[in-house]
Amino acid sequence: MSFIEVSSGVRERDTSLIMGQVLSLVAAAIGLAALCTYLGRDLAPETARIFSIAGMVMLVATWFVARLRFGALGIFWLMLIASAIGYGLGPVLDFYVSTNPSSVTSAAGLTALTVLGMGAIGFVMSKDTVRWMRPLSFVVLGAVVVSLGALIFGGLGTLSPFLSIIILAASALLILVDFNYVRKHATEDDVVWLATGIFVSIINIFLSLLNLFNR
Repeated sequence: MSFIEVSSGVRERDTSLIMGQVLSLVAAAIGLAALCTYLGRDLAPETARIFSIAGMVMLVATWFVARLRFGALGIFWLMLIASAIGYGLGPVLDFYVSTNPSSVTSAAGLTALTVLGMGAIGFVMSKDTVRWMRPLSFVVLGAVVVSLGALIFGGLGTLSPFLSIIILAASALLILVDFNYVRKHATEDDVVWLATGIFVSIINIFLSLLNLFNR
């Protein structure tokens, strides 16, 4: 019997199970990233930059190595990405907490509202948004690569707020698409890569808002 042929009651239970697994992994990744951010608050900027680059490289690797997108290895890889991102953000967030703590709390609160709102919209939408996933992912990846290149080789200047807005908008839409995908297509093999995408989108939204609040 195919997945499409199962009853709507079983379908609903499977979707709820998959959603629970995805959100559990996202919560674990965010918690680990927050812990590593705290532990890495005193890192030298150069060291933190290396962690950020490592996190980006590992994230890009998931696009090309299928085994990193599911199973125990995929979960382990996601936690490595979360750790690297957390350590990379340590000195940055420590600086903002010391100099402008309200921007951090505002960015965190608005990030939570954005994720909740876009996730809810995506989950209840009748339209299938799977075709949006790849182009939005490329937009986010391109903008993040430009930002990372600027971090390594020099500042973004006046481009910074525009890139932040692009990353913010595309990441918010990706949250919508991912939750829509959970409802319409996801199986247990999709749990890890969906959690990875949602986690990275949440980080992107938070950092974009933090950058905009501190312009």
